[in-house]
Amino acid sequence: MKKTSKSSGTLTTQNRKIAKLIYDWHTTFLPSVKTTSAHTLRSYKLSLSIFLRYLQSERGITAFTLTPECFSVEVLSQWLIWLKKERHVSATTCNIRMAAIKNLTKYISGQMPEYAYIYMAVSEFIKPMRKVKRIVHAMTRNAVKAIFAVPDTTTKIGLRDLALMMLSYGVAARLNEVLSLTVKDIVLDNVKDPYVILCGKGGGFRSIYLHDDLVEWLRLYLRVFHGDRPDKDSLLFYSPCKGCMGKLTQPAIAKRLRLYAAKAHEICPDVPLDLHSHLWRHSMATHWREDNINIVEIKELLGHRNLSTTMIYEDVTEEQKKKAIDTLEDTITKSQDKKWKKPENMELLTLVGL
Repeated sequence: MKKTSKSSGTLTTQNRKIAKLIYDWHTTFLPSVKTTSAHTLRSYKLSLSIFLRYLQSERGITAFTLTPECFSVEVLSQWLIWLKKERHVSATTCNIRMAAIKNLTKYISGQMPEYAYIYMAVSEFIKPMRKVKRIVHAMTRNAVKAIFAVPDTTTKIGLRDLALMMLSYGVAARLNEVLSLTVKDIVLDNVKDPYVILCGKGGGFRSIYLHDDLVEWLRLYLRVFHGDRPDKDSLLFYSPCKGCMGKLTQPAIAKRLRLYAAKAHEICPDVPLDLHSHLWRHSMATHWREDNINIVEIKELLGHRNLSTTMIYEDVTEEQKKKAIDTLEDTITKSQDKKWKKPENMELLTLVGL
């Protein structure tokens, strides 16, 4: 219920200090200390905006009544309920929003030690919401092959699309990682094993070796799109309208993928009609696990910070193994005689194994 508050018309020293700390947190601390990821920065700022709008619209908080108590356990608990009921967000999104505000309370407590108890209370009593177990949907290897067979590589756009899809799948990269690659990030010459250098979330770099078939397609792509003496700083995949420094847009890629998925689906029913770029990453990670690559190695290949994130692929393969075993058991069971149906085994003692 919205609370009314009386404003004095004059900002107190505390009001000013809290406002300045919030400003310093999202303009200086976050980009320089917490993270360099543009996506994470946007998420944190969005979480802050939603929380401040909640304080203003639902609790009647104004610039004159903004205090550290606005970040109390009671307020944050009610905010979580409001997020679920009014904005209908998932538990995962609630946890993301709360993580941002928790970090803000930690920052405020560090700058104002007298309010350290607020961060301590929030850390102690505000726990992450229980999330629905995430299910990863990966494509079969036949579906991947069917999609790769669709682009017309005699055309420039077909060659570009195939190279982009093969690279996305071959190194299990996020779409933005692929679209951000420059020519110098693809190392094909004067090395025993060609590799690509990817810049992942938070500015972390990782290198992944390229298989021979992918290397040959990339060589052809580079000759056609970048010539014999390419500019090393040019984007590997660039917009034909903006030039070699203009980034392809994700909606444009999504449109091309849907086109190829529709055609490939006619050949292979396993191809999902709602094909999206991240499905390459899910599929490659799943296929790595099916090939018995260690889950810790997959974590490094995917650029995950926490092993728990990678464990979703362990669950997928374990489920597939279980289905295979169940299928085998069904086959064995069906081939066996139904002993309980034989006349000599219809007596009660025989029926219960005595």
